[in-house]
Amino acid sequence: MKFAIIGNTYQAHKSSHAENLFHILEQHGAELCVCRKFYHFLTDDLHLTLPKAELFDGENFQADMVVSIGGDGTFLKAAQRVGKKNIPILGINTGRLGFLADISPDDIESTIDEIYNRKYKVEERSVLHLKCDDVNLQQAPYALNEIAVLKRDSSSMISIKVAINGAPLTTYQADGLVIATPTGSTAYSLSVGGPIMVPHCNTIAITPVAPHSLNVRPIVICDDWELTLDVESRSHNFLVAVDGRSESCKETTRLTICKADYSIKVVKRYNHIFFDALRNKMMWGADIR
Repeated sequence: MKFAIIGNTYQAHKSSHAENLFHILEQHGAELCVCRKFYHFLTDDLHLTLPKAELFDGENFQADMVVSIGGDGTFLKAAQRVGKKNIPILGINTGRLGFLADISPDDIESTIDEIYNRKYKVEERSVLHLKCDDVNLQQAPYALNEIAVLKRDSSSMISIKVAINGAPLTTYQADGLVIATPTGSTAYSLSVGGPIMVPHCNTIAITPVAPHSLNVRPIVICDDWELTLDVESRSHNFLVAVDGRSESCKETTRLTICKADYSIKVVKRYNHIFFDALRNKMMWGADIR
């Protein structure tokens, strides 16, 4: 098998996990291609001895599987690079919570063994597509987690007029609005009071950030519906964050959000159950008194 490895370059104290991954894959006779920046970080900056590997930049790679080693942020960057390549992604968690990157460093060897024995499953995750006339946003318009529209600089709220399939929904007066996939429902959306959605749901959650009116609540809609957003701001601009990649937009910019024409394949161990992750990572049902 050929593996493409993508990692972050700011966790030097956890580099031993990456070194272990390389050597385990080498023992299996795997063909390796590695993000050039990550490889040089490990070899030049940290002076690790790694197996010989093909190096790549950006999206210029092909592989049977992508391995993301880091946190969920690193996984999102890997998903952006994979795009429409239809390559499954395995996430090894050296970060914090880890909903996407949920393989513990202690389980790397057993997980790779299971992959070679074809004892794993692949989950399809929906992606959001942002359409607008902003050149910078057009360069990376896809989100696995969420698209957030947020106020910028000023302490004043922004007004976000939302329509679904051309029919008016409401005008949100708030600090922002988060449009999340089921995958992103346990990320930023959850922190602003959004609902948790099972990853296999064909839905999108719309959640306001600090709304002016207390009777404005999150809403869940079908993911094959199209959202149109028109924003008004006293500063005449606002921020759009696509999986954390933010750009400033003029208030004349109309945003259209819909389901992308591809999905991201996420590799999970055979014994992985989403509800177990909720209990273990979010302490559901735990009595801490």
